[in-house]
Amino acid sequence: MPFISMLFSDPKGYFLWVFLVIFSVCVHEFFHAVAALWQGDRTAAERGHLTLNPLVQMGVMPIVLLLIMGISFGATPVNPTRMRNRYSDALVSFAGPFSNILLFLLFCLVIAALREAGRLSNGVVIVCGTGAVLNFVLFAFNMLPVPPLDGFSVASHFFPSLANRDSEFKNAAFFIVFLVAFFSFGRLSNVGADVASLTIDLMRRLI
Repeated sequence: MPFISMLFSDPKGYFLWVFLVIFSVCVHEFFHAVAALWQGDRTAAERGHLTLNPLVQMGVMPIVLLLIMGISFGATPVNPTRMRNRYSDALVSFAGPFSNILLFLLFCLVIAALREAGRLSNGVVIVCGTGAVLNFVLFAFNMLPVPPLDGFSVASHFFPSLANRDSEFKNAAFFIVFLVAFFSFGRLSNVGADVASLTIDLMRRLI
């Protein structure tokens, strides 16, 4: 069933998903920009990417793609030649997925804390549960060592031969990434739900 059909069958779920994706992607790109600045590259800062504005971090077409298909992406301009050391680019690349892990843990913590306090509502479970699963999926997906994902940039620093692949390989990889994102999202979500459940249980024991 096309994602956009949710607008009519489940409008609350539709707009919740759109909001959480935009928020999570913008935080992801913001962390890239901050990490780049920390590593000496002001490119993102100079182009206005120290913001959570989705029009800056994502752009119009990715937002339209999100509204129609339920998936989207962002982009932060960086210049590795302006960074401090050989590992800076890898750190900047990892900063985005790292933000998704932080959001995953934050959403899980809210559920765990409210459940322990006996104040957990269905609305919080839906919002935070969806946010946790989404951000786990974003982390796992973005860490795949396939261009143009962040995992490819990180892996390229440890396996330089990856970075030297020709443009045809990278274009084919981009197409494969799109297919994986579209057809495997459900399976990744199921894994994310299981991991979130285990994380929440662990947090409840530690609170």
